[in-house]
Parts: sequence; structure tokens; C-alpha cells
Amino acid sequence: MSRTSSILITGASGEIGHSLIERLAAGPQPVITLDLNALAPEHGKKVRKEFIGSILDNSLLERIHAEYEIDRVYHLAALLSTRSEFSPALAHKVNVEGTLNLLEFAQKAGESHGRPVVFFYPSSIAAYGLADAETKLAVGKVREDDHLHPTTMYGANKLYCEHLGRYYGRHYKQLSANSLGKIDFRCIRFPGLISAITAPSGGTSDFAPEMIHTAAKGEPYACFVRPDTRIPFMAMPDAVTAIQHLMDAPQAQLQRVVYNIGAFAPSAEEVRAVVMRAFPGATITWEIDAKRQGIVDSWPADVDDSAARHDWGHAPRYGFDAAFGEYLIPTIRNRYA
Repeated sequence: MSRTSSILITGASGEIGHSLIERLAAGPQPVITLDLNALAPEHGKKVRKEFIGSILDNSLLERIHAEYEIDRVYHLAALLSTRSEFSPALAHKVNVEGTLNLLEFAQKAGESHGRPVVFFYPSSIAAYGLADAETKLAVGKVREDDHLHPTTMYGANKLYCEHLGRYYGRHYKQLSANSLGKIDFRCIRFPGLISAITAPSGGTSDFAPEMIHTAAKGEPYACFVRPDTRIPFMAMPDAVTAIQHLMDAPQAQLQRVVYNIGAFAPSAEEVRAVVMRAFPGATITWEIDAKRQGIVDSWPADVDDSAARHDWGHAPRYGFDAAFGEYLIPTIRNRYA
């Protein structure tokens, strides 16, 4: 079989994966996917090859390497935050060992075709860990290199994998005769992502989308964080655009490996007020979950994303008003109409 220059997306059956397929499939390189679950038919028909399996299966990764010349990796597969707290050992296996497998895969691919593989890794504000709500209030916007003391297994996994990616990029560059590493590792620390397409799944940052979805369904909702709780958020389309912009940026203009990005940072009460204006009959109350409140209190109230704006032109389309008024509320309202 002739190996074909291609793009690999792991964890492709999620919403970010679907959106990347839509955008990348129109380009010159075929898209290859790897996921435990099959793609929806409308997305599956747009990819060259769909591999069903685990990122922990090295024999499957060897097969992909044998059949395709992978130039870019979008490594989205992960065990997410809530489940990671209930299954920390499994989270470490999937999130850390799985990422290590993909970095090894990318290293071999780069060695094979003699040029660096551009490797995208999605990190999270869960990588931060502020001492308490008072510290969070005093600190304000957090820069990439500050307060890196995660309090959850998911956050610890993310931070360590950032270091793994940095190591693989630097280590093999140092060993390379032509001073080119075999992995060009690029990472975004995402804020809470809010989608109008998929329903929230009980994540720690899902109190904002849960308010909209329950109100649109006519169901009561008890928010699990305090009204004054504040973290950064972003509309899902802006997150996918940010990935594209970072991956397309020339390596020479990137001054960092890991970048913050943000869009808006409302309090839970501000989100409630917007939802109540859109759904006047909604019932939204407060029922604080101490454990989840503690986790959210350890995350920044907002992030300093000036490096991303300077280096590769991060400029989210949706601010707070536009995200809720133009994207989230109208789309979710129609979903349950």
C-alpha cells in the first residue's frame, strides 16, 4: 500500500472532532480518525479511513503508521473531568499513557518522512490551582506560567501532558542533526466550552449550559455553584477556529508551546439573569455542591490570553452577549421547540 500524507484526529466522535472533520475535510489532505465509537454517518463519509479502537492499542497505531503518512495529529481523545474524579487510575491510563502513545507515534512518523509532525493537544483551565476563592478574586486574569497546582486528576493529567509534549519537541530537536525536531507540539488551555449542538454531560464547568438547556426544556434547575462564581467560557465555534489558527501559524512566530485563550467570564448570576430574560418562566435556584464548588474556586476567574492574540491572532467572534443572544439561546430554544 502506498502511504498517503494525511491528518489524524483521535477522539473524533465528539463535537470538536466533528467540527474539525467538517473544516479539514475540505482541504487537500485526507482525514483519518481514531475513536472507540463510530462516527455519525454524515461525518464518516467525509473521512478517508475510520479506525475504531483505543489510543492505548499500540498495534492499531502501528497499523495507522504503516498505511498513512501522518503530517498532523489532533489528539482529542481523553477521559473527561467528572469521570476522571471517580476513576483516577483509569484517567491516568487513558489521558497520560494514551497521550504518550500518540507522541511516540508522532515521533516515529516524523522520523519516517523527515519533517516534523504538527501535534495539537487540548489542555484546560483545570491545569491551574488557586488556593481559595479569595486568592482567585485577588489574582484576576492568570497567565500561562502562574498558579499551576491542579486540584483534580484531570487537571494533573493535562498539566503533565503539556510537559510531555514540550519534552518530546525539545528532546528530539536536540538530538536531530538538522536542528529540526520530529514533533511540533502546540497546545491550547481551553476555558469552559459552551455548545448549542450537544447537551452538557455533567462536567464541572457545565453549570452555564445546563441553565440554558433546562430552561429551554421547561425544567427547574438547581445550580451547583454560588451566584458569584466566575470562570472563563467560550462558544464552541470559537474554540474550533482557535485550533485552526494555532495549527496554521508558522512555527517561527510562536513564542510559546502552551497558550491560554478566553472570550468572556461571567458570574453564575450573570448567566442566570440572561437565561431568565430569554425564558421568563424558568426556575433557576442554587444548591451548592461543596466538592465541585471547591474545584471551580481553584480555577481562574479569567485568563490572560494576550500571547495567543499577539502570536497567532486569537480573536473570538462571540463575546458574552453575542454568545448567548445570537448562538446559544436561539439554537437551544429551537432544539427543544
